[in-house]
Amino acid sequence: MDTFALIVTIAVALGFTYTNGFHDSANAIATSVSTRALTPRAALAMAAVMNLAGAFLGSGVAKTVSEGLIETPSGKQGMMILFAALIGAIAWNMVTWYFGLPSSSSHALFGGMVGAALAGSSTVYWSGVWEKIVLPMFLSPLVGLVAGYFVMVAILWMFKGTNPHKAKRGFRIAQTVSAAGMALGHGLQDAQKTMGIVVMALVIGDVQNQGDAIPIWVKIACAAMLSLGTYAGGWRIMRTLGRKIIELDPPQGFAAEATGASIMFTTAFMFHAPISTTHVITSAIMGVGATKRVSAVRWGVAKNIILGWFITMPAAAAVAAAAFWVVNLAFG
Repeated sequence: MDTFALIVTIAVALGFTYTNGFHDSANAIATSVSTRALTPRAALAMAAVMNLAGAFLGSGVAKTVSEGLIETPSGKQGMMILFAALIGAIAWNMVTWYFGLPSSSSHALFGGMVGAALAGSSTVYWSGVWEKIVLPMFLSPLVGLVAGYFVMVAILWMFKGTNPHKAKRGFRIAQTVSAAGMALGHGLQDAQKTMGIVVMALVIGDVQNQGDAIPIWVKIACAAMLSLGTYAGGWRIMRTLGRKIIELDPPQGFAAEATGASIMFTTAFMFHAPISTTHVITSAIMGVGATKRVSAVRWGVAKNIILGWFITMPAAAAVAAAAFWVVNLAFG
């Protein structure tokens, strides 16, 4: 039964990564597709390769997820907590995907972990939640907004005397690089989040010791599921990011992607903070769009997205807590 529970939990964790692909992998390529810098097929292939590469770049974020947010629970109870956390995250991802709202898969996962841990009487490291989740949740969009604005201002100033058509052609080529950077950063950030969950499951199942290196098969499986999720359902979110917030042109797309990728690499390598790729790219797009004129950004759509940010963690926590009570009732 213990082995079966471990296999089911890991399968559900990979299922979460698949739904994460619906949401966040689309963020990495939405701007490039919407500006026609890349065809959807080419963008998907590039995102798949770069997600896989990004998954192997580090393990700091995975360590934060597996050790820094909740105490690793043990035994049957521990596996039920982890299972319920994933159910909460997946349920919220599916709801927001259905409505085309780019809410954060990351914060759905963290909300699920906290809700299930509280329901299962496991310890929550509130200082870790505050420092690694809540603060970055507020700071990363602000940084994305401001940095996106100034990167775009710098581009406008540097290329002010250039032929507009020639500049756009050049930025379409440059977007291939910036989109690759976004996809690499996404693999670095989001593949590691699920790696942390799978490692936690392996520790609970006594297959691995706390602090051991992440197995290669875990890295490959998590990155592969991200890529599959992108292919299956990313287009709905792409529409919101690429068209509904503001109509992007290639220079704006490049500025947003370059800003987003820089923030993801900095937070992963310097702070080991698991930030939301959704928050970063969405706020960068808004910052870039505001250089045109403030009214060019469709703030009504932006308001709905921001509302989703604040609802995500408590909603996923509530679903995860309910899932734990149901699982505990059935198998406890």
